[in-house]
Amino acid sequence: MLKRLLRSSGLHTMLASLLAAYMRLIRASTRWDVRGQDVIEPIWQSQKGLIGTLWHGRVMMALPAWPMDRQTPAFLISRSPDGAFIARATQKLGALVMRGSAKNMRKSKEKGGSAAFRQMIRHVETGGCMAITPDGPRGPQRMATMGAIRLARLTGAPIVCLGVATRRCKTFDSWDRFHLPLPFGRGVIVWKGPIQVPQNADEAMLEDKRQQLQTLLNAATDEADRACGHIPGGAAP
Repeated sequence: MLKRLLRSSGLHTMLASLLAAYMRLIRASTRWDVRGQDVIEPIWQSQKGLIGTLWHGRVMMALPAWPMDRQTPAFLISRSPDGAFIARATQKLGALVMRGSAKNMRKSKEKGGSAAFRQMIRHVETGGCMAITPDGPRGPQRMATMGAIRLARLTGAPIVCLGVATRRCKTFDSWDRFHLPLPFGRGVIVWKGPIQVPQNADEAMLEDKRQQLQTLLNAATDEADRACGHIPGGAAP
């Protein structure tokens, strides 16, 4: 009975509405300090495709922090029941949603991965922004997979790294050290990059780019954490 209730569409819709309302409160009540604007501004002005990356544990911070008026991001969200709830909340916040699995997305037809990857390519090639969590959906934490790199090679779009933190937050003891922002505080957004991946890149160069992505994304996240008084990679003191 409880499992059936938790999986019900009606309950997911209600919870998604509550989560979206909470994220709007975070967006409105947080004083945001943006660093690295010179990284992202030329890309926005070009109106070309973009691949934005952030760690899985910061998704709920990125949604209220992302400037929707500049470029609306599309998020890849799993086809699981939990994913359906998150997808509804994401759409209510004005972002786009694609359903599938980022893990082995070129191989896993069962999870909608191949179809999702083709959809991502079309979205970026037509000037859209694709938001990817390179360590999702199950980790390891803050270790980038090849998904964003291969997408960049196929589309020619730049990759940018988004680090985001808020002074007031709740950090959960989950694999991704999930951060839930709390309202009425200060937040820091850090942009780093861009990373360009040549279309003729071989496997060795792809691995170099993957390591560069992981390094820059860790640096952006750590800078945001320090600016908010947190221990980089850990919980708020």
